[in-house]
Amino acid sequence: MKKAEEEKQELEKGTSETRDKLKETRNQLEQLKKEGAREEKIAEVTAELKKLEDDFEKWKEKEEELAKKERLTPWNVDTLSQDGFQKTMINKYEEKEENLTEEEEMDRQKKFVEKYEKEIKKFGMYKRLDDSQQFLLAHTHLACEFTANYLVIWCIDLEEEGKSSLMAQVAHQTITMQFLLELAKNLKEDPRACIRPFFTKMKKAEEQYQTAFDDELAAFIGRVKERAEVRKERARELAEEQAKKEEEERQARLGPGGLDPVEVMESLPPALQKCFETQDIPLLQETLKTMSLKEAKYHMDRCAKSGLWVPAPSAKEALERDEEDEEDEEEEEVYEDALDK
Repeated sequence: MKKAEEEKQELEKGTSETRDKLKETRNQLEQLKKEGAREEKIAEVTAELKKLEDDFEKWKEKEEELAKKERLTPWNVDTLSQDGFQKTMINKYEEKEENLTEEEEMDRQKKFVEKYEKEIKKFGMYKRLDDSQQFLLAHTHLACEFTANYLVIWCIDLEEEGKSSLMAQVAHQTITMQFLLELAKNLKEDPRACIRPFFTKMKKAEEQYQTAFDDELAAFIGRVKERAEVRKERARELAEEQAKKEEEERQARLGPGGLDPVEVMESLPPALQKCFETQDIPLLQETLKTMSLKEAKYHMDRCAKSGLWVPAPSAKEALERDEEDEEDEEEEEVYEDALDK
């Protein structure tokens, strides 16, 4: 690393000196032309200027080669200690081996989310790298697996809700957090110590690293869409199963007249509902007397057809007659039967 640093300093010095000489020579040539100097002198300075321009181009090429070399240099402890990679100063990180059960791990995740959910969501909405970096530096506790886990689940929830654009935004921040954690893991460093170097690397927009990031982001979004679709399909299946079960239960409880006792009960006036809930026949008789004949007949007929009310044999026979021919007589007998109980 020392040799590389010396090479860089020498390159910067050579480029700077050549740039200064180039500027001076251009000014000198311009001044000679204004003063009407001899052609020999102008030709001499012009030749010197051409040589300096060639030298400057060579220095620029060397700078580009060095920059390319640095981009391809893997991240390690040495590169992180350079000036461009200052660490966030925190206590030395020591990886702890914790044998937590799945239940204990879930409990820790739950408590973390309860405490920091608002901050996690705020991080998930940032679009600029500078904003993300500054926010994490101010909230270093978010640089952990719990944040990454929450962001993943949030992405799936958003896609399931049909909010694909917002999901893509949060997905970008999810991969940002995962790349940060992966860097810390490879370096065996506390993730909080890697916030600055990670974003420094990201902001350089190095082709190799950016391509890896974009590929992982695209793959992650694909996985989120697949998972959300599985969820939606499962939800549809559960809804269909529930609807089928409810219909079977409804069919099983239909009364002799084909009406659902639950539906009939819910349609009754509150006063009549109370009568059937308490099974109070005297109260039922008194309640029916407060209604008009037509209303009382209507409700008692529906109660009989749903099985909520079992009429006397004579009224039961009336219920079994042809409804088109005997409807009025049938309702009369059911109503009178209720009053005679």
